[in-house]
Amino acid sequence: MQTRKIQKQIHQYTAVFAPDMKDGGYTVTIPALPGCISEGDTFEAAMANIKEAAVLYVEVMKERHVKDFFEQKAHVIIAPLELAI
Repeated sequence: MQTRKIQKQIHQYTAVFAPDMKDGGYTVTIPALPGCISEGDTFEAAMANIKEAAVLYVEVMKERHVKDFFEQKAHVIIAPLELAI
């Protein structure tokens, strides 16, 4: 009997969490995966939900034979911005 090994690659993406000031919780996106968005009542829940959404996103891209979605095209820089108004 032959044993078949399943190999998985690890891919790293930047997730952007935005607090929902009205209802609480967080909305989260992954800029490198356009349309991959989720939310959660807590940071931890939002993190778990976006991981699940990203896995589903990648599975769909594989089914559609899209080859370059794994590579994050550009590094996202997140920085505070001060405006004098």
